[in-house]
Amino acid sequence: MYRICTFDEIAERGIAAFSPEKFDVAENLERPHAILLRSHNLTIEELDTDIVAIARAGAGVNNIPVDACTERGIVVFNTPGANANSVKEIVLAALLLSARDIVGGMRFVRTLQDARSEIDVQAKVESEKKRFKGRELTGRTLGIVGLGSVGSMVAKAALDLGMDVIGYDPALSIDAAWRLPSQVIRMESISDLLSRSELVSLHVPANSETVSMINAETLRSFQPGTALLNFAREEIVDVPAVVEALDSGVLSYYFTDFPNSILSGHERAHAMPHLGASTTEAEENCALMAANQLDSFLRFGNIENSVNFPTITLEPSEGHRIGISNKNVAGSLGGLLSVLADRQINVIDLINKSRGEIAYNLIDIAEPPSEQVLSDLLAIETVMGVRAIESEIR
Repeated sequence: MYRICTFDEIAERGIAAFSPEKFDVAENLERPHAILLRSHNLTIEELDTDIVAIARAGAGVNNIPVDACTERGIVVFNTPGANANSVKEIVLAALLLSARDIVGGMRFVRTLQDARSEIDVQAKVESEKKRFKGRELTGRTLGIVGLGSVGSMVAKAALDLGMDVIGYDPALSIDAAWRLPSQVIRMESISDLLSRSELVSLHVPANSETVSMINAETLRSFQPGTALLNFAREEIVDVPAVVEALDSGVLSYYFTDFPNSILSGHERAHAMPHLGASTTEAEENCALMAANQLDSFLRFGNIENSVNFPTITLEPSEGHRIGISNKNVAGSLGGLLSVLADRQINVIDLINKSRGEIAYNLIDIAEPPSEQVLSDLLAIETVMGVRAIESEIR
């Protein structure tokens, strides 16, 4: 039976996806084979020697020591796209709020509680409502930086609202390109996008290329009065530079899902308490996707949506399966097969995939692997991990 240790509150739909006959899923399990978490900041010290996989019910993996996991041959999964609709909806709310000063209008109405009569309330409303006049979104240009799962959904919704949509994503995948509506105009550079946009929405991960991508320099490319939305990652925006742009009028509003002390006092900076994926549906979708990925990996060795290992799937055969991770160097696969050939072990089927410096192999053999065979495979210099997959793969 596989042991899965959970952190945080995982949606019941995800927990229920594990067969109780094959999985023991609970908090504080000793010597777990896998970890399922959401926002818990996992430390290297919590990586027990039996752990072979970690799944995060969410897209980002900043709370997981991925490099340390890779060195130990631990596969790290995330759930891209599972919460995309939830994030898309909150971005749409921010777009509407940025076009019309709805927040300011509601704040004004709260000040009317001390009015002497209903007539006074209505008189003040009629005299002051022009302060909160806005513009329609129809016909305005939305620039989207990052055209993945969320960005493409935001693009489609914006087009449905009658907006003109332009996008920039130098790392656009083939799958994402297929999802992208044809009406979205691709920009060749981020400066081109920023200079043509009236509203800008950010949908990129935080990495060495995107940290502080919105800064004092890139803000010079913005049209005066642009609204900026960041529901992706806090680190991609230089917050002091954004506050300065709000004060100077370069930005009309800044809506974000990442509050901090610098933004809290600014009347045109509206921060939400990380609500992008905080819907029942998003939490269930993420938990279910993460559970299914762990199930497939632990029982069959298959990998999908890993952030550090290649995608790989091998259909069940009549054999006994071994999963092997190794450094992606020439001759590694030959070394693995030599160990099996020297012991006259027949290979029924195999698949080998690589991702950067990491390779992963699924090998089906005609007989159950002995402890000596597993030990000999692990002794190969380039091998990082070996696992006999104890599943009924036949």
